[in-house]
Amino acid sequence: MSNQKAVNEQNAVTTATDVPGISPDAMVEQLRALRAQIPEYVQLKVSDARAIRTVASLNPEFAQAAINGVGASPRVEATVGQNAEQLQQMADTAARWTAVEDELKAMLKGVSSANLTRRHRLGQAVLLTYAVSKKLVLVPEHADLIPHLENMRRLNRMGRRKAQVQPPAAPATAPAATPKV
Repeated sequence: MSNQKAVNEQNAVTTATDVPGISPDAMVEQLRALRAQIPEYVQLKVSDARAIRTVASLNPEFAQAAINGVGASPRVEATVGQNAEQLQQMADTAARWTAVEDELKAMLKGVSSANLTRRHRLGQAVLLTYAVSKKLVLVPEHADLIPHLENMRRLNRMGRRKAQVQPPAAPATAPAATPKV
């Protein structure tokens, strides 16, 4: 009877958490559409990102002092090739996109957690199925479950230990005889 109670509780959890929402395929389409709208969107190789990270991570106060220096000197402005207003706009834009980056990281964490929860719910149902099937195959009227149970046993990795490979024993060698002088 406790197995039926567990199934009923599982169904209640599944119903409560599976609120109608967007399908994964539709979400991927929307994410790709959003990606197309992001200015300067790029994927960098790890080596390329590493190469530019130090310069991209300068102290913001240092960057602001440099922007002020461009504004104070026409010669520095000419050398840099951009005026203080342009550099200030670049700094402001980067700061505003940092908020987007943070929000996307939080969303990714939430999606990952939701997927972990889904896989856990599935895992619980699968393990319950396995446990119930092991009991039911003992009754002849449920013999049709035997091939399914055998397949589950073959594929089940839980509770099995990897066979430990024993290192080959070193051959016993007799101590070498020392020549007498």
